Amino acid sequence: MAEAGVDRAPGPSVRLKLTLSYAGFLLLAGALLLAVVWVFLLRYVPDAVLGTSGPRGPDPGLFIPNRSDLQRAFAPRAAVAMVFLLVFGLVGGWVLAGRMLAPLARITDATRTAATGSLSHRIRLEGRGDEFRELADAFDAMLARLEAHVAQQRRFAANASHELRTPLAITRTLLDVARDDPDRDGGELDERLRAVNTRAIELTEALLLLSRAEGRSFTREQVDLSLVAEEAAETLLPLAEQRRVTVETSGEITPTTGSHALLLQMTTNLVHNAIVHNLPERGTVRVTAGAHRGSAVLTVENTGEELTPELTATLTEPFQRGPERVRSSHEGVGLGLAIVESIARAHEGGLTLTPRAAGGLRVTVRLPAAR
Repeated sequence: MAEAGVDRAPGPSVRLKLTLSYAGFLLLAGALLLAVVWVFLLRYVPDAVLGTSGPRGPDPGLFIPNRSDLQRAFAPRAAVAMVFLLVFGLVGGWVLAGRMLAPLARITDATRTAATGSLSHRIRLEGRGDEFRELADAFDAMLARLEAHVAQQRRFAANASHELRTPLAITRTLLDVARDDPDRDGGELDERLRAVNTRAIELTEALLLLSRAEGRSFTREQVDLSLVAEEAAETLLPLAEQRRVTVETSGEITPTTGSHALLLQMTTNLVHNAIVHNLPERGTVRVTAGAHRGSAVLTVENTGEELTPELTATLTEPFQRGPERVRSSHEGVGLGLAIVESIARAHEGGLTLTPRAAGGLRVTVRLPAAR
């Protein structure tokens, strides 16, 4: 498919335009200067002078120029000066414009390189700060973000393909076993196929939710994060009781603006992860909501195993399940924190993960407070 572009008629370069502008301004300034000199000289030159009279009468040997004489002497020299200014303006303007536009040429080359798919190139324009260097720095920062985003998307696509392939491979294996062993118990096969199918559906729904959050295709309304936290904790209370984990909620009215469904999903994911990745017994999950310095803050922390900062930094990547990738019925599909981060970004917020010194994790979500 051909690249979409704008069909533009060829025109003069910016360097030529700047050169002509410099030369034109220099000519205008020179013409104004010569005009001022001319007007100043005319004030002291009479229209016509025949001679002067001394004590003994007219002195025919003394010559005083009139305006006609001044015009004949001034005009050629003024024309020469204007020609000099024109040549000087064109040559000097061309050189100065080239020096000024040199950074723009580097930025253009970097843009063309990035358009070919190479995002590792950086301009790194040296020198003190000005408009061109601010543009170059902004372009370098944009390339860095794009490169990181593309790398993340590639990892996500590879992980998603692997995760989606796993239930399909299991299903095919079970069907092959059932075909080769007609006397096998059909109830057990049916139960295992249902479990695999349920996991594939959960993974697909999680991927769709992640895509929806990143696309920001939702209607905004005022939402109280404290009520959302209570709703999520109440929904997951049976799971917490099953795993002998205590869930505590506290906070004040915390209004923000966004999608109630997405914010509830975000909070549910956080509480679910805090319950599942906890101590085997007598674990604790604390959910707190509150307003702080113009932000709506939701904090979920849990007890559990000690986590290193290096491992904590990777938990928001898709299909990361903590220190041990042990599958269980409540483990999820490895997109919980990735979805949380996407929902937070879609609401102009941010996500912070901090390992607790005593073990476990503290997750803080900051969203803009509703006015």
